[in-house]
Amino acid sequence: MKFLPTSDGERREMLAAMGARSIDDLFASVPAEVRRDPDLPPPMSEIEIRRFIGGLAKKNVNARDTAFFLGAGVYHHYVSAIADQMLYRAEWLTAYTPYQPEISQGTLQSIFEFQTHVCLLTGLEVANASLYEGASALVEALLMAERLSRGRTKAVLSGAIHPEYRETVRTYFSNLGLELVEVPVGVDGTTDARALAAAVDEKTFAVAVQSPNFYGVVEDWAAGSAAAKAKGALSVAVIAEAASLALLRPPGEGGADIACGEAQSLGVPMHNGGPLLGFLSCRSEHQRQIPGRLAGMTKDAEGRRAFCLTLSTREQHIRREKATSNICTNQGLMALASNIHMSLLGKEGLREVARQCHAKAEYLKGEIAKLRGYRLPYGGPTFNEFLVEAPEDAAGLLARLAARGILGGVPLSRFDPADRRRFLVAVTEMNERVEMDRLVAALAGRDA
Repeated sequence: MKFLPTSDGERREMLAAMGARSIDDLFASVPAEVRRDPDLPPPMSEIEIRRFIGGLAKKNVNARDTAFFLGAGVYHHYVSAIADQMLYRAEWLTAYTPYQPEISQGTLQSIFEFQTHVCLLTGLEVANASLYEGASALVEALLMAERLSRGRTKAVLSGAIHPEYRETVRTYFSNLGLELVEVPVGVDGTTDARALAAAVDEKTFAVAVQSPNFYGVVEDWAAGSAAAKAKGALSVAVIAEAASLALLRPPGEGGADIACGEAQSLGVPMHNGGPLLGFLSCRSEHQRQIPGRLAGMTKDAEGRRAFCLTLSTREQHIRREKATSNICTNQGLMALASNIHMSLLGKEGLREVARQCHAKAEYLKGEIAKLRGYRLPYGGPTFNEFLVEAPEDAAGLLARLAARGILGGVPLSRFDPADRRRFLVAVTEMNERVEMDRLVAALAGRDA
């Protein structure tokens, strides 16, 4: 049986209902160069397929074989072997949708614990059962704030929020008729506080700031919260590098009403870019509008501790037009991986990881600042990522380093073609001093 067992007549009927003449019409918005038929080889035996796929895999650059300094939203943190192995335990094999609590206690307990970890890290009272990734988590946080505002139509975002997050917000808002204002970055690399306050008015339902921001600079949560509260809006805190929460002031203490972002660095491998793990937490008075699911702890008929879904309406699953959100599932496996990772490390372990990230980044930042022709454009404090301005085209420089086994950073021209000389460098507990010295030597033109 085909995965979608529809007949030719049924397909024609569906196309007619959508006003499309053919399947190709449905994909007309996708550029032709990426819409071509896949170039697949002819049928092969299992042995031949394994050889073929293995050859493709060898083309990937493995972080274990390189000096790795890439970041910009996905970070190279260590995940222990025991955390990886525990994902295979039988009680978590129903990791998709825990509708029936009597057979999903393992999954529900893990989700409950993941929510607890997120609350402890963000300083807020309620967290949901995870989201897809950081960009859509920000969208969900803003839409949640819009529902709570009862009629306001404008959101104010820091221009230092990850550009892909902001692009995702623009895409959603353009289809919803909501206004979006982006505030520029000041000379120190943080959001211009005066411009932020000036952009907020009585139409504003949310003010969003990221810390550490896209340029790696640590922001003051209180600045965004003050700008929001002055006009009765909600304050949204965005975190793309969740390991920072083990060291920096939590957004809840800085006055944030909602915290959201990406939790990949808390136990989820880079996976060549995905899947990732979005998170969202909020104050208890706002929990009725939180997207997705909440897992709660209760007692069963015999008084024993039990876990279940709570405050999750059926509209989330079967009546999508009436749902508060179209997020109707959770990243169950990714949330489980993160929960295991955080449980194994504990508070002190997470803090030690964060300390190492910061200390190593400070060392590398200091060494690069000594190099002739290189400059650190922003003087604000950083956690484990920072911006470098090179004396030449950054993309070309980084390509030459990559050929020598050094993934030296992410060029900003990837996000803005006009920003050609600057690049982001990220450091984690995985970077050894010899790797950092090798990068510095390569940037200086010496043998690495």
